[in-house]
Amino acid sequence: MERYDKAALNAFPPSEARNESSLASTLRTLLFFTALMIMLPIGLYFSSKTYIFEGIFGMSNRDSYFYAAIVAVVVVHLVLALFVYVAWNEGSRQWREGKQD
Repeated sequence: MERYDKAALNAFPPSEARNESSLASTLRTLLFFTALMIMLPIGLYFSSKTYIFEGIFGMSNRDSYFYAAIVAVVVVHLVLALFVYVAWNEGSRQWREGKQD
């Protein structure tokens, strides 16, 4: 039976394994907010234009474009603010975990 040294058994030291998991977590968060940034403003633009501004309020086609664009811009800013909040908390959590080592 072959003998394996300690370095061969531990290909990734614990700090590198933690970096791999934090990288995967960061990528997952980025992909989630990217999808949210693409889908939510576009979906809310068309749904608010059709159902809220033209359907409920009875606005003209031209006015509903304007107000639906305002809704989409507000949603973009909310998604960006939420991303910054999540990224800030994730970064501070990883910093605290790294500091405890």
